[in-house]
Amino acid sequence: MFEKLDKIKPVYDAIYKVCLFLCKLLLIADILITSMAVAGRYISFIPDPAWSEEVVLTLMSYMAVLSAALAIRKGSHIRMTAFDRYLPEKLLILLDLLADVMVTVLAVVMVVVGWQYASGLGAKASYISMPWLSKFWMYAPIPLAGLFMLVFEIEAVYNHIKRWCGKEVRL
Repeated sequence: MFEKLDKIKPVYDAIYKVCLFLCKLLLIADILITSMAVAGRYISFIPDPAWSEEVVLTLMSYMAVLSAALAIRKGSHIRMTAFDRYLPEKLLILLDLLADVMVTVLAVVMVVVGWQYASGLGAKASYISMPWLSKFWMYAPIPLAGLFMLVFEIEAVYNHIKRWCGKEVRL
């Protein structure tokens, strides 16, 4: 059974690469816009656009939540492991599974409530320096990250179940 389900791993790898690529693009855009804004303050012929601060903050919010979703896949979030060596393996797997189920619930809440905010409140407002642009884009990272988190949590739960059954798990 696990051999058949393991065949979907390349899909998870591809989704991870897409999310990582998005984070890289956002970081590059963030650096370029910030550099232009700072240079524009000190060099007269370089423009200092009024929209730069709002755009940089929006891009940072995307990077923050998407990178948190990436950390779920690699299991690199901060966690308490001081007592792990003293706990039985099965109990440790069960606790990891419980934690991942709770994060899965959070991901669903992020998708549902985040979408409600983005399409409701966000769609009705606009950026101060760019009145033509909806604040939907400021709220959109929450449901987007929730989707990525949900995908990566499904994989994490599957890996815990696989470990519970005594199978080796490779990330």
